[in-house]
Amino acid sequence: MNFSAVSPQVFKAVLALDAAAREGLDPVLLELVQIRASQINRCAYCIDYHTGDARRAGELEDRIHQLSAWEESSLFTEKERAALALTEAVTLLPEGVSDAVYEEVERHFEEKELAQLIALVFTVNAWNRMNVTTRKTPGTP
Repeated sequence: MNFSAVSPQVFKAVLALDAAAREGLDPVLLELVQIRASQINRCAYCIDYHTGDARRAGELEDRIHQLSAWEESSLFTEKERAALALTEAVTLLPEGVSDAVYEEVERHFEEKELAQLIALVFTVNAWNRMNVTTRKTPGTP
């Protein structure tokens, strides 16, 4: 299904949410978060899309390759680790967001930036769910 053609109002609303969520966030961190959520949600389209955007933002291949194992990798900063932990907790919400994860992310992000990060995570999850459900794969419009 071409969701944007079938339901343009909803698609435009998600685009607007996406644009608002990105404001003020580091472009590389933004892409790392979107790739990681997309990996968890098994959205091939979004993994492909955000990996390309990460490269254009200057992300290194080694970090992209090690993102699925970020906890074991030495290539990510403490701030990135906090953001990735929050991404996983929000994406896997039935487990909730632990106090430890929230307190760690609060150490690295000011309140406004944290709000943007949270918005980014729930927005990429919306894209993932839209694209996985409609069977969107890399290379499709």
